Amino acid sequence: MAMEKSRVLIVGATGYIGRRIVAASLAEGHPTYVLLRPEIGLDIDKLQMLLAFKAQGARLVEASLDDHEGLVAAIRQVDVVVSAMSGVHFRSHNLMLQLKLVEAIKIAGNVKRFVPSEFGMDPSRMGNAVEPGRVTFDEKMAIRRAIEDANIPHTYVSANCFAAYFCPNLCQMKTLLPPKERVGVYGDGNVKVFFVDENDVGTYTIKSIDDPTTLNKTIYIRPQDNCLTQNELITKWEKLTGKSLEKFHIPGDEFLASMKDLDFANQVGLGHYYHIFYEGCLTNFEIGDSGAEATQLYPQVQYTSMDEFLKRYM
Repeated sequence: MAMEKSRVLIVGATGYIGRRIVAASLAEGHPTYVLLRPEIGLDIDKLQMLLAFKAQGARLVEASLDDHEGLVAAIRQVDVVVSAMSGVHFRSHNLMLQLKLVEAIKIAGNVKRFVPSEFGMDPSRMGNAVEPGRVTFDEKMAIRRAIEDANIPHTYVSANCFAAYFCPNLCQMKTLLPPKERVGVYGDGNVKVFFVDENDVGTYTIKSIDDPTTLNKTIYIRPQDNCLTQNELITKWEKLTGKSLEKFHIPGDEFLASMKDLDFANQVGLGHYYHIFYEGCLTNFEIGDSGAEATQLYPQVQYTSMDEFLKRYM
């Protein structure tokens, strides 16, 4: 007999990753609940997206993070809570609001799995991150401590580099478009990085929520075909376009020194780039017993290769 699918509440459903988690949850046949926050106000785009989710079979649950009783009541309708609240400073940064979510889950007492908003680098491995970018990891670790102190069953998802932010631009900052003439190469350009299609992040996240092997562990999304150096990514693009780009190398100390002229959001982003492309923070460790690798857990998922991904930008 097939196991009954968990009822899933998604918080931050209209966000960049949240909308993909909603799509994956519906596709997997989960009864899918989406938090409709009254704070949406006059944001017509978000409201239209929520109504589209409803048309696809999701149930809208009205509750505010500032209404503790209403939030508890919403959580009591489901088995699993997935948070996809934004943690990037150049848009909105709401990670610490999840403490209200943690408290409501604790009081509700019925949640069998909570997935907090992480989806990037594993914050537990970023204790030596540079300022001010370390704020992201410190906040994520504060949420983890609250979850674990409350004995809430959980899964953490480390999704590495979102493809749309890192691949078409060949890892250049401050643009999402492919370079036309020149491309900056970080150091020697030979540090390995995992790139993941954002839709695959949603799929692997939902696959994990009913899986007993991922309970109280971190799952790392590490598609081996997408483990590439920046040089390899540039070469893929050059082969696709038939055009060679002029490369200029950026030493690590020069890259960090450029931080002083940036605003806070860009300083945070630059710090993260430094750890990824100079220190290799995504690939310089073994997962170990406290985690698992998503593509090994769910080999039936046909993830998107970066060759396929780059073709979209041709």
